[in-house]
Amino acid sequence: MGMVEPKLQVVLQRRDCTRNVARFYVLAIEPSLYGDAALMRAWGRIGSLGRQRLDLYASAAEAGEALEAWLARKVRRGYTPVTTDIKVQSSIPQSPAIAAREKGLAQQHGADRVGSRGLK
Repeated sequence: MGMVEPKLQVVLQRRDCTRNVARFYVLAIEPSLYGDAALMRAWGRIGSLGRQRLDLYASAAEAGEALEAWLARKVRRGYTPVTTDIKVQSSIPQSPAIAAREKGLAQQHGADRVGSRGLK
């Protein structure tokens, strides 16, 4: 049984060498087994397995709103996106905020910084 490809995935990191901080945070919207949408959140120290949590939502739009809220919260806390290869399928209604963020990230970082796993 193959792994379901996430419809939307954002990888963030926070590094501060002076305070020995090297953290990651992953947000992904995936379909659940019951036809609704799941927001997967994974976090921890870079190099560790970390922790993971799955929150279920009735629609992809609700999961997208939750993802935007978590993304804003993490950016306020100093996390920065490390991926510009945000995968979006047409079945998710994309908000103008996400579209503008994707365009800005692609222009700011360029495709040369992104590896096959989104980390470089």
